Amino acid sequence: MILTTTNSIEGFKILEYKGIVTGTSSELKTKFSFKTEKNMTIIEDLMNEAKEQAFQKMKTNAQQLNANAVVGISVDIETVGGSYFFVSVTGTAVHVA
Repeated sequence: MILTTTNSIEGFKILEYKGIVTGTSSELKTKFSFKTEKNMTIIEDLMNEAKEQAFQKMKTNAQQLNANAVVGISVDIETVGGSYFFVSVTGTAVHVA
């Protein structure tokens, strides 16, 4: 599965547009009373994990449409109430050759 933020893939031709696909994930953000290098690493790891989960869900949704690539991907990260953050990825599922 090819994933890209661009609208085309060099060396490939889009043969069919399958539809818009998304993937979302949320994580509980642990509250820390002060910033330390260790705390920032934990938050970074949580955000990366949430982002990876969102990408995996998007890939699964694209595969269900018989796509072999997703183009035009955008990533949105939102914090809600200071306790949770949500990651949403959206793109267009396509078949390329």
